[in-house]
Amino acid sequence: MADVTVRGAGIFGLSVAWACLEKGARVRVIDPNGIGGGASGGIVGALAPHVPENWNEKKEFQFQSLIAAEAFWENVGNWAKLETSYARTGRVQPLADERAVALARARAISAKELWRGQAEWQVIGREALSGPLPESETGLYVFDTLTARMFPRQACKALAAAIVARGGEVLREGDDQGAVVWASGVHDLDRLSAHFDKDVGNAVKGQGALLRFDMRDGPQIFANTVHMVPHWNGTVAIGSTSERVFEHASDTDAQLDLVLEKACVALPVLREAEVLERWAGLRPRAKSRAPMLGRHPLVEGAYIANGGFKIGFGMGVEVGRVLASLILEEIDTIPAEFAPEASL
Repeated sequence: MADVTVRGAGIFGLSVAWACLEKGARVRVIDPNGIGGGASGGIVGALAPHVPENWNEKKEFQFQSLIAAEAFWENVGNWAKLETSYARTGRVQPLADERAVALARARAISAKELWRGQAEWQVIGREALSGPLPESETGLYVFDTLTARMFPRQACKALAAAIVARGGEVLREGDDQGAVVWASGVHDLDRLSAHFDKDVGNAVKGQGALLRFDMRDGPQIFANTVHMVPHWNGTVAIGSTSERVFEHASDTDAQLDLVLEKACVALPVLREAEVLERWAGLRPRAKSRAPMLGRHPLVEGAYIANGGFKIGFGMGVEVGRVLASLILEEIDTIPAEFAPEASL
């Protein structure tokens, strides 16, 4: 018998399962759509921090998760005997004018305090960087050392394999045993909205593309409002759109064409790169815009981990840790704004 059943094999569900295993619990993960069958099966994987200013619990939570991620994914890889795709390679952003430079320099100062020496936010020139880069009108760029990248579906595959290697189960169907955690993304948000007869959260469609272009040792690039994320396997992911209104969840269209064109304008070397995949999927966004963590507001005795939206992978490590502490030890360290009630 399992002590904890997790419904959902995306990054939140798998992270919760792993954290419970780390605390000695017997765990099973159940998802009829398979590992990373929803938003976590995407291709972009930009684990980027919030800017170091106007600090709050949400930003601190994400910061702690990003700092802990390196050791977390190394441990997962050792258990899984698979590539996790994680690397903390940093991020480059061109600065368009003197106002942007001044703002970036102010953030560099605040990062020293808020990031407490565990990462840096720097304003640097082109000569300090290598590899293909977008042009900068000022000749200056922001480079932060906190941003990381991963290939989402590969990371989920590795995390699931690590869970199995450690004695857990990852299934497509099965019965609930022990404490139940609902980490089923858009499906559960829809269920909550229907029950409470109001908008608790919604699906936001994202479209991205995967190009054959090898920048695997380089940093992420954010330019022209587009993320360009080099992956370990010699590809670069481009993304993504953020669509509240759409007809077909998994179809790609002209909106992705526009994102690709923006990326090629920012980084012309990508223009001749082969497009290997065009991807679209639905990301769960809670009404509060923060993750929804804690006791499930609809299922008595159960728990919820939802609302990862664009930063689910960046917050996954801490999501698993705080939910495992609540479930197994009745220790609640979840930020107040993450409580399900904040979206009800």
